[in-house]
Amino acid sequence: MKPRLAILFAGLLALSGTARGGAVDAHRAFLPGDIKWAPAPSSLPGGAEMAVLYGDPTQEGDFVIRIRAPKGYRVPPHTHPSAELVTIISGAFSFGRGQSADRASVEKLPAGGFIAMPGGVLHYVFVDEDSVLQINATGPWKIDYYNPKDDPRLNIAPAGAAKP
Repeated sequence: MKPRLAILFAGLLALSGTARGGAVDAHRAFLPGDIKWAPAPSSLPGGAEMAVLYGDPTQEGDFVIRIRAPKGYRVPPHTHPSAELVTIISGAFSFGRGQSADRASVEKLPAGGFIAMPGGVLHYVFVDEDSVLQINATGPWKIDYYNPKDDPRLNIAPAGAAKP
């Protein structure tokens, strides 16, 4: 290989690890039992858990999270500013689009299902059975509810109680 071509090839290999979100600094692998679950952030309705597998969803750059939600869990109509790639790892859920959560117009997605959703799409979710979802996106991750009364961060705590 000619020296210039070898230098170009080496440079391209070096850059390939830094595309869209910074360099991957170490190989990381997770077995299911190694995943650390914690309560989902207060921007989501209570009852779900979240695990961060890669990156930091509160910062600029790529991230991967998993959300574990029980049967009957729902997320009212909302948007995200960035695209999301969602894979149903286990369970099943129903996904709909629009200003009101209407079970009659949802797409039912079983384990193995996938959704690619551009930023700004108004959507909602019903969890039909205990489920784990994986979300790949670019941060910072944010959720904006169509109806402010649906935003769990705005719930007013009783006098003297701590707000979540």
